[in-house]
Amino acid sequence: MATGFGELKVFSGSAHPDLTREIASVLGVTPGQARLRRFPDTETSFQIDENIRGTDVFIVQPTCANGPVSVDQHLMELMIMTDAFRRSSAARITAVVPYYGYARQDRKDKPRVPISAKLVANVLSAAGTNRVLTMDLHKAQIQGFFDIPVDHLFAAPVIIEYLARLDSPNLTMVAPDAGGAERARAYAKRLDAELAVIDKRRTDDGTAEVMNVIGDVEGRTCIIQDDIVDTAGTITKAATALKNNGAARVLACAVHGVLSGPAVERIEKSPIDRMIVTNTIPQSRAAAACSKIVVLSVARLLGQAIKSIHEETSVSSLFV
Repeated sequence: MATGFGELKVFSGSAHPDLTREIASVLGVTPGQARLRRFPDTETSFQIDENIRGTDVFIVQPTCANGPVSVDQHLMELMIMTDAFRRSSAARITAVVPYYGYARQDRKDKPRVPISAKLVANVLSAAGTNRVLTMDLHKAQIQGFFDIPVDHLFAAPVIIEYLARLDSPNLTMVAPDAGGAERARAYAKRLDAELAVIDKRRTDDGTAEVMNVIGDVEGRTCIIQDDIVDTAGTITKAATALKNNGAARVLACAVHGVLSGPAVERIEKSPIDRMIVTNTIPQSRAAAACSKIVVLSVARLLGQAIKSIHEETSVSSLFV
């Protein structure tokens, strides 16, 4: 595959090599040859093992934790890899970041705090990234933090296709908070479902959270929809509130299954029948072993977007 930017090359960081192999398979290419190691003092060592002069390079690296390797280490890996490709005369470098870490730090919500999502955007640009391909940013306006092109994909087609096959009667999409209502409404429209919203507030003395359900959920199949599930505290409390309000069945879906800390244990103990996530983030052994957790692949969607970027054709057609 060659265009004005030369041959298409797909390389992987250490964050999610399985996803890279899936994407490469969709594209019909072999993942690029490179050596990514760590020195005894944990510094990253990277060397490209093939000629990439004048090529169109895509580096797949979600900025998430994976086992003992932290978010920050994976972010630094991406910077170092980008620098190596820039110095080796790649025609164009695209950072494929299925999960954009630090996205939740997108504004000053307290005094004297950083806007880390903007800092990450600056660092990606400074390293030599020419464009970014990402998926379901926590806030869409993070695209404006970049001075380089950003292709922002949505996993909704993959998740909605799965939910539609469930053929559940009396379906209600549920936003776990007021901020997620717009996203849940979009899913509800595509699935011809009703909409409900969880109103989360603290008691007057501040000792407990009260989950009020806005909307009719009695006797209905409820699907809680969010972009990120991290420790699963909010989503499991929302599931309990829905059950207490008479929901017949509760499922949950999120694009990015961070599932840190006690998340898997909470999901196991919760009234959630099924927790649907995508493979933008690699799952731990505990998550993979949990019968309630279903992982959908976004490799085809990312592969199609990479092909469109490489061939200079429309990416927006993937949003339909």
